[in-house]
Amino acid sequence: MQIQDLPYSDPGVPDARSGPRLLWWLWRNQAGGQFKALVWGLLHFVSVAALPFCVGLAVQAVVDRSGTRLALTGGLMLLCGTGVAVGDTFLHRAAVTNWITAAARVQQLLARKAVHLGAALTRRVAAGEVVAVSTGDVEKIGWFVEALSRFGAAALTAVAVCAGLVVYQPALGVLVAVGLPVVALAALPLLPRATRRADVQREKAGRATELASDTVAGLRVLRGIGGEELFLDRYRRASQEVRHAAVRSARMWSLIAVLQVLLPGLLLITVVWHGIGLARQGRITVGELVTVYSAVMILHYPLQHFQEIAMAYSFSRPSARRAARVLSLERPTATGGSRPAEAPCGDLYDPGTGLLAPAGLLTAVVCGDPDAAGRLAERLGGHPAEPGSPVLLGTVPLDELPLDSARTAVLVQDKDPVLLSGTLRELLDVPASGAVRPADALAAAQCQDVLDALVQGSVDAADPMDARVTERGRSLSGGQRQRLALARSLITDPEVLVLDEPTSAVDSHTETRIADGLRRLRSGRTTVVFTSSPLLLDRADRVVLVHEGEVLATGVHRELVACEPRYRAVVTREPEEREVAGAGVRLTGQDALVGASTEPREIEESA
Repeated sequence: MQIQDLPYSDPGVPDARSGPRLLWWLWRNQAGGQFKALVWGLLHFVSVAALPFCVGLAVQAVVDRSGTRLALTGGLMLLCGTGVAVGDTFLHRAAVTNWITAAARVQQLLARKAVHLGAALTRRVAAGEVVAVSTGDVEKIGWFVEALSRFGAAALTAVAVCAGLVVYQPALGVLVAVGLPVVALAALPLLPRATRRADVQREKAGRATELASDTVAGLRVLRGIGGEELFLDRYRRASQEVRHAAVRSARMWSLIAVLQVLLPGLLLITVVWHGIGLARQGRITVGELVTVYSAVMILHYPLQHFQEIAMAYSFSRPSARRAARVLSLERPTATGGSRPAEAPCGDLYDPGTGLLAPAGLLTAVVCGDPDAAGRLAERLGGHPAEPGSPVLLGTVPLDELPLDSARTAVLVQDKDPVLLSGTLRELLDVPASGAVRPADALAAAQCQDVLDALVQGSVDAADPMDARVTERGRSLSGGQRQRLALARSLITDPEVLVLDEPTSAVDSHTETRIADGLRRLRSGRTTVVFTSSPLLLDRADRVVLVHEGEVLATGVHRELVACEPRYRAVVTREPEEREVAGAGVRLTGQDALVGASTEPREIEESA
């Protein structure tokens, strides 16, 4: 796999049982690239390690006044230099390729998992952790995968040099062969502590990233309530904790680096001191002493890769563990489904709550708990994040359909839809039946002022469809983003459309026009709206009150307001305890649910 061939047509099925298993799976899936890096690494390191022998031969040739051997040694050094240059060039190329392709594979796997899980992902994993895994963690994972082959080449070279020294000059070679493993493994006792400190640093950095992402996402709200300084102080404290943790981690790694310099130096001093004594006794020649001295100096280069692989594993292990945690998440229902793909139709029925949305009608659902309403809306779309009784569309359980078929049949728009950056034409270019034109959907969602705002904010965009929408639509108000998302949902024209609080951020006059446009555009189609707005409820064909996970009442808005105290408590925001006139019923805090006010909303919320 080359960089120009990315992305992978199929990144594969990862072994996400643990972090080390994921790293091993990545290494196995890049065996070809790892073998190339190993071969070029051996050429590079062996050529570097052979230079001391050449120097020793050259010195001895000068001592013996042999011009022929000196010329041969010069040719051999030229050959080694060529091997160093060629090996280093192609080793770097292979290593970078392995690093980028490994990181790209993990990113593709994470993206595929995010698409597979949908909204369930952020309910199981914090948003900051998802960002950390998909950015910094994939780089650390790729670093370890590519460093492994270079470490293998360095280790094989060190073993070969030790064996060569033992054969070339046993008196000094044995000393080097015994001392080198001690030098290489001396830092191992410090690695657990260094790893723990690095883990603490990454944990604190993840918290700071999550806090920063949450702050940026809610910046408009923070400015509205004057909370910028409060959250700035929180982030400042979090960043200082990251700094202190990073300093403590760096101290340990600097100690390991000191050992990697100090111990090879002590080994070199010992070899030189012992070699000088042997040379004085006439047991070794000057050329042999120079060869062994140079070889020990050169061994410091491959020994650096022992420290690097230790650092790479220490940093990549928790990163791989976090990536494996995300990649191991699964939906409670199989996305492939147990039924063949089909387009069901009929009434939408949830056995868990008893909610029934008749085909072709506009059904409004009133639920006092916004979180429970969001979970119910998700369940109506099939394949929810939490296990439960499957919702029926006609006689077909949606959970038994393939995920794409279920999404085609039932579209759920949650209360916080996301607008991606790009032109308005690209934003509205979604899978659709073709029966609803973008102009009709925008008109039904009352988006004329949105179009004007986009044109004014774009350069050289006479056609509103060519105007650019910023990331998450941050240049628009909350109500404008909400209406644009509603228009996008209307364009798809699904068999069943489920909307969760689609008008919570618009004024009452606009909400009235949206309700009329929604009825007109969705005539003959099944529409379910979760809302507590009397303006929407009054225009619904059928209103259902859901309380504590079950349907309590069904009817039309005016009848339920007059006859059902719990319903009236939600849509009128009655006090928690109130005597109901003419009914002799006292509502408690459990019954008086919190809902939307009937007071007109004249100004759109900016958040």
